[in-house]
Amino acid sequence: MLTILTLFLAFSAFHADATESVLFDEVQSVAVKGTLLCGQMPMADVPLKLYDVDRIDPDDLMASAFTNEDGEFYIEGHEMEWTNIDPVLKIYHKCNDAGLPCDRKWKIWIPDKYITHNSRTPEKVMDLGVMNAEVEIDGETRDCFH
Repeated sequence: MLTILTLFLAFSAFHADATESVLFDEVQSVAVKGTLLCGQMPMADVPLKLYDVDRIDPDDLMASAFTNEDGEFYIEGHEMEWTNIDPVLKIYHKCNDAGLPCDRKWKIWIPDKYITHNSRTPEKVMDLGVMNAEVEIDGETRDCFH
């Protein structure tokens, strides 16, 4: 019986997933804001998704949102993890895409200093400022099924 308990505790300690039932997990949160333009024009209704990127199991969707009519956005989310979350903002848009199929996908990694521990409400907000989506970001891809 002691062996089973030991195995359970060891597994629980090293298994970091999105459930609140795992021992040692803590809630962590993050927030991002900014404005998205295509040239000089605000980009309205652009889909945004905030993920916690996981190494072994599937990534955790923490929040989704859209830019407003002025291209502005604010998105915040939280996740339960044993180790630090690895937050990434994914932006899906068609600015300057020459009519190619699917959306351009930007992945913007959020620095650890913007992660709030032990709270579902972020204490800091990563401000991306005004971004011109005409630019091509190194490593960007295309996505048809976001």
